[in-house]
Amino acid sequence: ASGTTGQLVFESTSGPITDHQAPIEDQIKAIEKVKHVSSVDDPFASGAVGTISTDKKFAQSQIQFDVSVTDLSPTTIAEVEKAAKTATGAGYTTTLGGDMYTATGAGVGLTDLIGVFVAFIVLSVTFGSLIAAGLPLITAGLGVGITMSTILTIASVATISTTTPTLALMIGLAVGIDYGLFIVTRHRRQLAHGMGVEESLAQSSATAGSAVVFAGTTVIIALCGLAVANIPFLTVMGVAAAGGVAVAVCAALTLLPALLAICGNRLRPKPKSHAVKLAGKAAAGRTMGARWVAIATRVPAITVVVVLLVIGVLAIPIKDLALALPDNGSADVGSPQRTTFDLIATEFGPGYNAPLLVTADIITSTDPKGTVQDLADDIAKIPGVVAITKQTPNETADLGLVRVVPQWAQSDPRTTELVGRIRAQAPGWETKLKISDITVTGQTAVAIDVNTRLSGALVPFGLVVVGLALILLMIVFRSIAVPIKAALGYLLSIAAALGTVTAAFIWGWGAGPLGITEVGPLVSFLPIILMGVLFGLAMDYEVFLVSAIREDYVHSGHASPQDRARHAIRTGFISSARVVTAAAVIMISVFAAFIPHGSSTIKPIALGLAVGVFVDAFMVRMTLVPAVLALLGSKAWWMPKRLDKALPHIDVEGSALVRHVEQVEWEETNGAVAVRAEAAAIATDGGPVAVDLSVPRQATVSYDHPDPAVRAALVWTLSGWRKPVGGHLAVLGRVLPEEAGAVRKSVRVVPLPSRDDDAVDVRRYVSTLLVAQSEKPWPSRSTTNRALEQAENWLSPWRVDTEQRLADRRLGDLTGLERRLVTLSAAAVQSPELIVVAEPDRDLDPGAMSWFAGVCAELVHDTGTTVVLIGSTVTALADRPASPVPEAIPEPAPDPAAADAPPTAAAEISEPAETTAEGDGPPDDGFPGDDPPEDGPSDDQPPDDVVPGGQDDDTETRKQTHELTGQ
Repeated sequence: ASGTTGQLVFESTSGPITDHQAPIEDQIKAIEKVKHVSSVDDPFASGAVGTISTDKKFAQSQIQFDVSVTDLSPTTIAEVEKAAKTATGAGYTTTLGGDMYTATGAGVGLTDLIGVFVAFIVLSVTFGSLIAAGLPLITAGLGVGITMSTILTIASVATISTTTPTLALMIGLAVGIDYGLFIVTRHRRQLAHGMGVEESLAQSSATAGSAVVFAGTTVIIALCGLAVANIPFLTVMGVAAAGGVAVAVCAALTLLPALLAICGNRLRPKPKSHAVKLAGKAAAGRTMGARWVAIATRVPAITVVVVLLVIGVLAIPIKDLALALPDNGSADVGSPQRTTFDLIATEFGPGYNAPLLVTADIITSTDPKGTVQDLADDIAKIPGVVAITKQTPNETADLGLVRVVPQWAQSDPRTTELVGRIRAQAPGWETKLKISDITVTGQTAVAIDVNTRLSGALVPFGLVVVGLALILLMIVFRSIAVPIKAALGYLLSIAAALGTVTAAFIWGWGAGPLGITEVGPLVSFLPIILMGVLFGLAMDYEVFLVSAIREDYVHSGHASPQDRARHAIRTGFISSARVVTAAAVIMISVFAAFIPHGSSTIKPIALGLAVGVFVDAFMVRMTLVPAVLALLGSKAWWMPKRLDKALPHIDVEGSALVRHVEQVEWEETNGAVAVRAEAAAIATDGGPVAVDLSVPRQATVSYDHPDPAVRAALVWTLSGWRKPVGGHLAVLGRVLPEEAGAVRKSVRVVPLPSRDDDAVDVRRYVSTLLVAQSEKPWPSRSTTNRALEQAENWLSPWRVDTEQRLADRRLGDLTGLERRLVTLSAAAVQSPELIVVAEPDRDLDPGAMSWFAGVCAELVHDTGTTVVLIGSTVTALADRPASPVPEAIPEPAPDPAAADAPPTAAAEISEPAETTAEGDGPPDDGFPGDDPPEDGPSDDQPPDDVVPGGQDDDTETRKQTHELTGQ
C-alpha cells in the first residue's frame, strides 16, 4: 500500500456499466498479472463502496503497485496500458491515469532559451559590443551545464524532485549572466580610461568580483536556509539551487577573467563608440537615469506615497492566498493523469482523488477483521467522510488499513480539518477497541502535513532573512536607516510578487495568456522560495546602487552634509543605474521565459520571481530608495559609535584594492614609508582628531600630543586594532582599516607596564607577552631566552655585577627603564616591521628616556625595523644626553658641541597635530593603557592573533654600541 497507484475508469457507451461486468473483470485479472501490480480493485465486488457512479454509467478501480513511482519502469506502464485497452465495439471505454504517470524526468524546452536571447540583446545594447555581450552568456551557460550535469548525476543514484533541476537552471542562468555583466562592465569602464588589460582584470575581479561574491553568498545562504522547514525534498531543492549559484560565482571569478584576457584590447571601447558616448552623457548628467533620479527626488514625499500605493494595490490579493502541494488536477490538460482526475471528480466526487489511509496497530486484537471493521464504522460517522472503500488487516494480522474518501479535494481546507478531526478522535478509538498507534497517512495526508509545516516555517524563515539583511547591510553601509529601509523594501517586493501570483493563479486574472489551466491554491513552497531568491537579488541591487551613493557621499567635496547627500544621490545613481537596469531586465527575461510552458510547480515560481525582480529593481531600489535617501539627507548615514566598533568591516565593492593601488603609486613616486597619515581621523571618546604623520622606514620617530586619549587611540590605530574614521592612513604600505589584519601581523605595541603585574616574575611576564602576541598555545623557551638575553645586553652598561639577572626577579622590583626594555625586547624578538611604543616618557626620567631612545635607534640599525615613540614630551626628553655614559662604548670623548645633538638623528620629529576635540584627562594612576581602549588589548595581555617571528641574532657577538649620536 506504500507503492504508487493508478486510476482506471470504465465508461459505458451502451446501457449501464454493469452490463459489461464480465469483460471488465477479465481486464482487471489481466492487469493483475503485470509485474509489480499487487492488486486491482473490482468495482463489482460484494461490499464495494463508491465504485459505481449514481447514473450507473461509470465504474472506477484503483491499481496498486508494489514499487514507488521512481522505480516504476516504462515497460510496466506499457503492459498495464495494453491490458486495459478495450476492444473495438466492446460497448465501453477505459481511461487510465493516476500517480503512475507522474513525471520522473527533467528537460529544457526551446522556449526556456528565449530569456537567453533577450539577455543577449540587452547585453549588446548595454555594452555596444557583440563580443562583450557574448562573454557573460558563455560563462553562465557553462556554469549551468556543470550544475545540471552534477544534479542529474546525483539523481541517477538518489531521488530528487523533478522541480529541482529546473529551479537550479532558472536561478543559475539568471545570476550567472548578471554576475558576468557586473565584471565586464567594470572591466570595459577601466579600459576606456586607459588602464592596461591585466591591471584592469585584476581590479575588476577584486572590485566587481567582491560584489559578486557578496551577492552570491547572500543568495546561497538564503537558499540553504530552506532547510529551516525541515522537509527533505525542499532542502534538496535549496541546496541544488545554491550549488548553481556557487558555480556561477566561480565561473565569473575564474573563467570570465580568462576569456577577457584572451579578448585583450578588442574589448577596449573605441573613442567614438556607443559606449564612450554613453559614458560622456552619464558624466554630463544627460542620461535617462539622471532624468529619472531628478523626478524621484524632486518631491521625495510624493514619490514615496505613490510607490507605496502601487505596491499596496499589487499586494491586495494576498488576502486570498492559499497554499497546497499540487495534485493531478494541476497537470497539463490532455495528459492521462489530468483526464482521469477530472473524470473521477465529475462523476464520483473530488474526494475520490484524495483518499486518506488510516492505519492502526491491531496485534493485541483477537478478532482482526472485526476490529478493523469497527474502526471503519466509527470513522464513517465523522462529518465529511463520503465512503470507506477498503477496510482490512494485513496478512500477519498486526496492522489494520482503512481507506477513507473525504467529501472534498486534497487542496480544500475542509479536507485538512477532516484529517485533524480523525487524529483528534484516535486516542478514544485506541481505548475503546484495545488497539494502538492510529495514524492518518497516504499521499493526501502527507501533502497536508508538508503544507502545514511549510506554512509554519514562513515566519521563522522571514525573520532569519530580514534579520540577516539588516546585519549585512549595517556592516556594508555603516548605517542604521539604510538597512531598515532596504529590509522594508524587500518585504514590499515580496508582497507585490505574492499578490500578483495570487491574482493570476487563484483569481484567474490573465490565466489564458499565462497558460494557466487550473486555478487554485499555490504550491506550498512558493513563498519560501520567493523569499530566499529575492533576498539575494534585492541585496545585490541594494549594494550595487547604494554603495555608489555612499562612496560619493564620503568623498564629496561639498561642505554641507545636506549638499553632500543630495549630490551623492544624483551622481551615485547615475553611475550605477544603467548596470542595475540591464541586470534586472536580464533577470526578468530569464524568469519570464519559464512561464508559458513551465510545469505547474515552476510556472508560479517563475512569475513570482519575474514580478518580484521588476518591483524590487525599478520601483523599490531605483525609485523608492533615492526618494527615502533624499528625505533623510545626511541622517541616512548615521550609526552609533559603539555599534560601528562592534561590527566587522566587509569590503564589498573592493574599495580597499583601489586605495591600496593608490598607496602603491604614491610610494613609487615618493618612496616607501612606514606610516603615512594624511588628515587621518583618529576616533576618540571626545570625537575624531585629525593626525598628519609621515614615518620613514628603518627610523626612530617620536610623536608628541598633549591629549592622552589621542595618544592611546593613535597607538592602537597604527597597530591595526582601532579603525580610523576618515582621511588616509597606511601602515607599512597597507591601508587601514581594510588591511588591518595584515598590519596587526607586522606591528607590535610596547604598552606601559601595569602595576597589576608587579608580582609576576620577569620570565613568566615575557612568556605571557609572547603567547598573547602569537598564535602558539605555549611560549617558545628559546624565544623567551633570546628576549631576556637581549634585555640584559641593553641594560648591562647600567648594571653592576652583583645584581640579579632579570629572569630571576619580579616585575615590580624592576626600575622603569628595566621594565620598558623587557617589554621592548619581547616585541623586538618577534621581528616586527614596526614597533609602536606607548608613553615612553611616562615612567622614565630624562636620562633613562634618552638611553631608551638610544636603544631604539640601535634596534633600528641592527634589525631594519621602524620604531615610533608616542607620548607627550618624548621629543624633549629623548634629546637630552644619557647619563652615565656606558663603559662599553669604545669611542673617543664626544665633542662638547655635540652634547645637545638629538640621539636619533635619523628620526623625523613630527609636530603634534592640532586637537579638534577635547579628550579625556589621563587616569589617576598613569597611562590610559592601564585601562586599555575598547578596541585594543590590555597591557598585560597583548593581542593573541599576531604571528610570531624569531630574531636569530647572536647575543655574544652583537654590537654593544647604542649609537647615541644617531649615526
